[in-house]
Amino acid sequence: MFQRNVMNALRVWANKNDRKPLILRGARQVGKTTAVKEFGKEFDAFLYLNLENRPAQELFNSHDDISDILTAIFLFCNQRKTEGRTLLFIDEVQHSPRAVALLRYFYEELPELYVIAAGSLLESLINKSISFPVGRVEYMALRPCSFAEFLGAVGEEVLGEAVAQVRLPAGLHSKTMQLFNTYTLIGGMPEAVAAFALNKDLVALGDIYEALLTGFIDDIEKYSRNDTMTKVLRLLITSGWKYAAETIRFHGFAGSAYRSREMGEAFRMLEKTMLMELVYPTTSFTVPLLPDYKKSPKLIWLDTGLVNYSARIRKEVFGAADIFDAWRGKIAEHMVAQELLAADNRVSHKRHYWVRDKKGATAEVDFIVQQEGMLVPVEVKSGHNAKLKSLHMFMDSTNHSIAVRVWGNPFSIDDVQTPGGKKFRLYNIPFYYVAGFGGLL
Repeated sequence: MFQRNVMNALRVWANKNDRKPLILRGARQVGKTTAVKEFGKEFDAFLYLNLENRPAQELFNSHDDISDILTAIFLFCNQRKTEGRTLLFIDEVQHSPRAVALLRYFYEELPELYVIAAGSLLESLINKSISFPVGRVEYMALRPCSFAEFLGAVGEEVLGEAVAQVRLPAGLHSKTMQLFNTYTLIGGMPEAVAAFALNKDLVALGDIYEALLTGFIDDIEKYSRNDTMTKVLRLLITSGWKYAAETIRFHGFAGSAYRSREMGEAFRMLEKTMLMELVYPTTSFTVPLLPDYKKSPKLIWLDTGLVNYSARIRKEVFGAADIFDAWRGKIAEHMVAQELLAADNRVSHKRHYWVRDKKGATAEVDFIVQQEGMLVPVEVKSGHNAKLKSLHMFMDSTNHSIAVRVWGNPFSIDDVQTPGGKKFRLYNIPFYYVAGFGGLL
């Protein structure tokens, strides 16, 4: 077990005066169970239920009174009640709609009890006719490991703290970029990170990626409503990785004969499992950020290491002197997307990019990030400032003077003027600062 940032977020939740039961969301194998079990060590009593186990499910069906259910849980877990703090962790809660519905009564009748529920397929319950405890629970998302977490795992804790605080001495830039390149190859799935930290064997990670992908495929029947949808989902999980960071169209995706309706439904089902995100563009220059769902989205998967393995480009990424040289720059863009999400534990958080709202226009900015009432453009690109033509177009129309370029060089700030005469400050941010770049602006 290495330190995850979610631990601090869990402590903040536990210290709230108006604390509600917490539903921890995240794709399979991102470390939800491990993190909560580690968090449970900070309590006087820790009750763990895995609802894949039918006897554990029956605990919620055999009693109507919530206090009786809690007594049964203590007995089931072979623990005595305590006067101290007790954490109840209900894992794989999606297997029991009744357990989900009863979360409201833990909140209303046993507010002194700390309750966390987790489940990779919880969204499948939200769409069904069950008593979901709206307003009686709160949510938190767990993502794959960020770069700062990766540094902690490989024994570079102090460096990781400096990166997280965006206060890295200039003399450590080259070392940090080399480590970031390794992180880009491995990705942030906790099992892969932990294995590399232990053995430093990149080749052996292939077995871990293969097992993860097999597990995702085996889960398909749990999402699918018919044989056709099963086939479409299998196509996405086996072939979709090759289109990471690409603008996609649903109709005929990956050279298939499937229609837009079938493919769109399959994508949205996978998106609910948090395996990927359809990143839609905006044409906005100012807040509010309004995504345009009529335009084509970009496909961003949950983890770049899985993309490298599934698309069979690990050797190319490993051999690249610069991340921009790997896979036409798409891996660099995908890695930035991953770091942008890793910094936010809101389930509702989405990423966006910008396109020019003009027929036949090709201007595009890689990402748009809302920061203190501004829509800040973020370009993932090396080279001279004059080549950032799309970013210049955006800055000509926005009402602020801040833009960001992510690159492999040290942090710097340039004063730039667009061809249209707009002056702005360009923050040149190294890859390792992406998760915390808001602290630099």
